[in-house]
Amino acid sequence: MGESFQKLNLTNAYLFAAAMQDEEICRNVLEIALNKRISRVKAHVEQVLFLDSEFKSVRFDVYASDEEEVSYDVEMQNDDTKNLPKRCRYYQAELDVTSLRPGEDYQQLKPGYIIFICSFDPFGKGRCQYVFEEYCKEADIPLGDETQKIFFNTNGTDTENVTPELLHLFEYLKQSTEEVAVRHQDEKILKIHERVKYLKRDRKLEAGYMTMEEYIHQEAERRAKLMAETMVKSMAETMAESMAESMAETMAKPMAETMAKPMAESMAESMAESMAESMAKSMAESMAKPMAESMAKPMAESMAESMAASRVAQNILALLEDLGTLPDQTKERIAKEQNEDVLSAWLKLAARADSIEEFQSKM
Repeated sequence: MGESFQKLNLTNAYLFAAAMQDEEICRNVLEIALNKRISRVKAHVEQVLFLDSEFKSVRFDVYASDEEEVSYDVEMQNDDTKNLPKRCRYYQAELDVTSLRPGEDYQQLKPGYIIFICSFDPFGKGRCQYVFEEYCKEADIPLGDETQKIFFNTNGTDTENVTPELLHLFEYLKQSTEEVAVRHQDEKILKIHERVKYLKRDRKLEAGYMTMEEYIHQEAERRAKLMAETMVKSMAETMAESMAESMAETMAKPMAETMAKPMAESMAESMAESMAESMAKSMAESMAKPMAESMAKPMAESMAESMAASRVAQNILALLEDLGTLPDQTKERIAKEQNEDVLSAWLKLAARADSIEEFQSKM
């Protein structure tokens, strides 16, 4: 199960996106990150399924624009997917396509920033920030396309090259607590923290987080099940082939001896063994493969379904912990339930309930 909603830090993409929908918070973060004054911003968040090889997360893109019509695409990034440079290229294309109306001159394209805030070092040089612009290789001439790609590394070590305010933001992102928020008495960080506290009291937002986590786990389980079935099929074929060879060897010799007696010794042994091995192997394969698949496939399905149900049950219990002490009998009932429809209904009920008693009366 994922981390408790109340314990999330602002490096969590879901919480970060929720906070950045507040335009004052979005402006504060951008001002700290870019070290420039921004008069006003408009912000909205788009939720995108991020289908990496292990289906680890859902992507949240924060889009903003200021009064000077500068565009910003901000994303919190916790997994080093090794594809951030190409994603920058794609995101910039998205910004450009949406900012230019049909028939407008290319000069109307507005300046744009693609910003990744990373909890890892995307380029391995230990820097707190990496700023990229387009330049001519031969003459060091700026292209002048008014775009920047900026990667922030919250664990950077060249702290002397960035503002203290940015370091305060990094510290708060990684540990979004009251203690850290008040440590430097930074007005912008304090405002961000007030918003984070408000969001963590929002039961609907918490339910949305739980639902997202459940979906991610269910999708991961589905993919794991498909992988397991593929592995099972491969294992079954390997087992069947091995069993067939063993059975063929065991069956072939007696059959060959029985068939060889009426034949001439010079021809009998070769022909009988060949025929017997072919017949025995065919029989063995037809018997072994269904046996292997019938044994392995139910095991894989049972394991995947059990793991998915367990995670949903843990999400329900996590929500109910915020309401008070849950009786052991109710805990046990939730933990033992395997029906996905029942668990899904209980998860929604737990998110809406105002008390343990209300949940128990309706479950």
